[in-house]
Amino acid sequence: MSLLVRTRDSRGASAIFASALLVFAASSVSSMEVLVAHQINALNGTTVKISCTFTSCYKLDISKFSMNWTYQETKNDTEEMFMTFLKSRIMPLRTERFWDRVKFAGNLDKNDLSITISDVQLTDEGIYNCYVRNPPDRVDGRGRIQLSVVTELPPPRDSTIAVAVGASIGGMLALVILSMVIIKCVRRHKKQELISDEQKMEEEGKTDGDGGTEEGTK
Repeated sequence: MSLLVRTRDSRGASAIFASALLVFAASSVSSMEVLVAHQINALNGTTVKISCTFTSCYKLDISKFSMNWTYQETKNDTEEMFMTFLKSRIMPLRTERFWDRVKFAGNLDKNDLSITISDVQLTDEGIYNCYVRNPPDRVDGRGRIQLSVVTELPPPRDSTIAVAVGASIGGMLALVILSMVIIKCVRRHKKQELISDEQKMEEEGKTDGDGGTEEGTK
């Protein structure tokens, strides 16, 4: 991937925006769970935080715990390790890609393994893997994050259309429900009228039968 010209935020402040949904990347049968954002978008030239936290049934034991952060351009590319947990401490590895732009931004006491990448570049796009091992958990945890780098922030969304569409759909649903209620009421009234007419006819038939019998007797 060739390096493109980078642009910076005019205010010189960090700007990141992530997807609305968080997903769990973990085995459904293990007690280890890794929580990451499935997709993160970062503004070129700013600092982005890539979060990775985990839950475990066991307390973190520094002597047995291990953690690795790796990068790969695509799912088929070889993973490149750029941060690890070695000799009871976090060790950022100075790679040709990141050099010293990656920092540990988590807290082991809170099972937080998050990192930050400063001066984000277009070549930083790719897949970031957060690996966790916390014995006696038998299954290792893994979080996969797709990072996309953009050169400008998207324009704010105009909610007017969405509101109008929502109002239209709501109005249509209200009309449908009202129509169904009216039809049901009309059918019920017709049924009641038919029952009343049948009852009247039965009563008139009984009355006529009684009268005919009396005339025959006389």
